Amino acid sequence: MEKALGPVHPNLAFPLNNLALLYQAQGKYGKAEPLYKRSLAILEKALGPDHPDVAKPLNNLAELNSVQGKYVEAEPFYKRSLAIFEKTLGPDHPDVATSLNNLTRLYRAQGKYTEAELLCKRSLAIREKALGPAHPDVAQSLNNLAELNSVQGKYAEAEPLYKRSLAIWEKALGPDHPNVATVCENMAECYKALGKEGQAEMLKTRARKIRLGR
Repeated sequence: MEKALGPVHPNLAFPLNNLALLYQAQGKYGKAEPLYKRSLAILEKALGPDHPDVAKPLNNLAELNSVQGKYVEAEPFYKRSLAIFEKTLGPDHPDVATSLNNLTRLYRAQGKYTEAELLCKRSLAIREKALGPAHPDVAQSLNNLAELNSVQGKYAEAEPLYKRSLAIWEKALGPDHPNVATVCENMAECYKALGKEGQAEMLKTRARKIRLGR
């Protein structure tokens, strides 16, 4: 394709991005990064720096740096991706919520809990409004917010968030979905910290059974 189209043709950007994703999945980060950057440069030149398609390789570059623990390098990519989606899609679009969620995870990994909590709450509000209160993505934001409370020792605040997340995922995805196991595991840790040992053990047992497929 590159031979036929030339090295900077817009149609090359997505195959380059997909190849980079494959290398990233294989842990070949050194091979993935230049492909993401090349895809980004092609799209910026062809579509302009604020096109929504430009946000995708920016987000992927952020993820690539984040997975390697290079949080300082990841942050500007996440922020620029978020800014593009806000400008082109509006501040209440689900893609904005996803970008906020990504930035939330970054700040949590850095221990910036106050910043992370603010972004997580905004992501949750967008998803509830755009997708409805029973959407699986709302459950993800609820679980993330609960985890942020838990990691700060605010277990009483985390508990109702976990419960709501669990109820949504059970209804939307079924009682044996891996996401249900995840929130059960998280709730178990929360209950253990609250001294509710019996409830914690029941949740751990349930999560284990889901993971084992029985």
